Amino acid sequence: MSYKILTDSCCDFPSGMYAELNLAVVPLTVEFRGKVFDDRNDDSLKTLYDGLRSGESAKTSAVNPDRWARAMEPLLSAGEDVLVLAFSSGLSTTYQSAVIAAEELRGKYPERTIRVVDTLAASMGQGLLVWYACKQRDAGKSLEEVYTWVEENKLHLCHWFTVDDLMHLKRGGRVSATTALVGTMLQIKPVLHVDNDGHLINMAKARGRKASLDALARKVEELGTGYDNSTMFISHGDCREDAEYLARQLKERYGAKEVIISYVGSVIGSHSGPGTVALFFLGEHR
Repeated sequence: MSYKILTDSCCDFPSGMYAELNLAVVPLTVEFRGKVFDDRNDDSLKTLYDGLRSGESAKTSAVNPDRWARAMEPLLSAGEDVLVLAFSSGLSTTYQSAVIAAEELRGKYPERTIRVVDTLAASMGQGLLVWYACKQRDAGKSLEEVYTWVEENKLHLCHWFTVDDLMHLKRGGRVSATTALVGTMLQIKPVLHVDNDGHLINMAKARGRKASLDALARKVEELGTGYDNSTMFISHGDCREDAEYLARQLKERYGAKEVIISYVGSVIGSHSGPGTVALFFLGEHR
């Protein structure tokens, strides 16, 4: 049976990657400087990040059920089944909206199969899970087989990241004002991850930017032994050089054959801020 994989824009793929993987994507939205636009991952992001650096803010909105339904229904009416891989329910209502849309459409298209996965993942972590799903599909796996694989492996998708400016995490309620102030003065860089519930958790501290990036790389050795990490993903908040430094560590120390680097998109970047560097790979646990 023919089926289509759908995801949302919080997987932070570069714009051309959706076509390469034969993916349908549903965007979240951002309000910035009085204008509302679809979540994006392209060169225009520099304007957003420059604004955030200067103290401006942006508001973000999840995908609502109607927008999910408008993406799913043409596929269903054309005779295709649908597998949706959605942004973490721990960070957005986007997944719940997909569930609502799917339930409504099942009544209208009872002969079609619709599966919705809460990836419990974010940014290129969600992206890496989607990438693996597409590889499974291209290898001839059925919708149910891919759905089962994703459900069984999503908690092996490790998300580790650091930020250069604690003040953005303070604005988002992730650290206290005191922690942000003292950490900034002492050049303390937090090392965080996304836990099994899809929430951001502060795990450790590093003194200085390079030390925080090296700490991310060490997580591959700590958690990824025995897993195929020939391909890993990195996303960054307008700090490409730092992302490339980390990619070199992955290739030199762990033999990664391919490291795909992409911007943290406008929705997630509005909350994580400039200077974010995030690493995604498979491991024993998150």
